[in-house]
Amino acid sequence: MPASALRIAEGPHLHGVRVLVVDDMPYVRDVVTEILEREGLTVTAVGSAEEALEVLQRERPNVLLSDLSMSGKGGYWLIGQVRALPAERGGTTPAAALAAYTGPEHRASVLRAGFQYHVAKPVGIRELIGVVAILALKE
Repeated sequence: MPASALRIAEGPHLHGVRVLVVDDMPYVRDVVTEILEREGLTVTAVGSAEEALEVLQRERPNVLLSDLSMSGKGGYWLIGQVRALPAERGGTTPAAALAAYTGPEHRASVLRAGFQYHVAKPVGIRELIGVVAILALKE
């Protein structure tokens, strides 16, 4: 991650940014939520892609962070559904995929699907905050 992204993440402008976190593992949701809330972000965390789609349309978060591999429908299904929505219903919400797969082919697949970033798990705190900051600026 570029140093400029890390500097962006250190500013107070993240307070109030709304983030939707989607992961079917409660521990991962809890850790990501805690990290983001410490930075002043408002987090809604859900355990399924279907629930995320409902929340996204209702709450209109500034940023979407989604696991790719979840039981049931996964992150690829979710981003496909999100990108099919009109902008006023959340279709252009900036999004990052959180994934255990890290190869270049996986990264390319994530970007083609409609995510702006591919973030490898486990993710570092500074990288997570930096990605959210960059995505929040795109909104």
